[in-house]
Amino acid sequence: MRFSGKVAIVTAGASGIGAAIVERLLAEGASVCISDINPSLLEAAANKFHKAGDRLITCAADAGDEYAVSMMIEEAASRFGKIDVLINNAGFSIRGKAGVLATSDWRKVLSVALDSVFFASRAALPYLLQGKGSIVNTASISGLFADYNFTAYATAKGGVVNLTRAMAVDYAKDGVRVNAVCPGLVDTNLTHRFIENETTYKTLSERIPMRRAATPSEIAAAVAFLASTEASYITGVNLPVDGGVTAATGQPDFAALSEVLGTAGATPD
Repeated sequence: MRFSGKVAIVTAGASGIGAAIVERLLAEGASVCISDINPSLLEAAANKFHKAGDRLITCAADAGDEYAVSMMIEEAASRFGKIDVLINNAGFSIRGKAGVLATSDWRKVLSVALDSVFFASRAALPYLLQGKGSIVNTASISGLFADYNFTAYATAKGGVVNLTRAMAVDYAKDGVRVNAVCPGLVDTNLTHRFIENETTYKTLSERIPMRRAATPSEIAAAVAFLASTEASYITGVNLPVDGGVTAATGQPDFAALSEVLGTAGATPD
């Protein structure tokens, strides 16, 4: 198993993509510290993964709180004796354009989605350097390109994208790799209300070449690959896991339009 004998920390690991990452790492032999701000979700995760026994610990911590994150890292290192993999998965979004976004909302989004990656990485790096470990951040395609009405989130995830690159080049010579996944639409509790609505999901899926949302386990598979030694010569990569969204120009399907207009064979300029 790829992570046998390895120790991993997953922030925001008690639900959604984070829980899928935890499940994947445990299945591949890792010992895992699940960090999350929600104690009830942590308890549920501990119950769900109870068969992992002493390979699993949980730690309640606000990922945007510098002190809490440092204490969480130290607790994991103390319990397991080392840290090999850090998965920075915490994120948070509030809708709003720059002209109307409240300062408090701006600060909250950047704290959870960007500061958290810096705080956890800084605290874990002394341990990762010892074992030539790896960091995988959960960024977003919204950090590669902008979305309407999500100024703070796009800015924060854009920061994660370039923080990933900056840490990758700084620590490559020391044997620590730093990469990120950039998911598109993923079917989680946060997005399910859009996906279960037939009209909304049709609008969303039409923009995705694969015509569907990702499952959390599909994102977890990409994370596990980047964290593993199979990706030993990969660092500084921000990998879109988006069903082809960022491969497209954003223009409509001209073949479909041609059929409607009776102009088969026409192509855009």
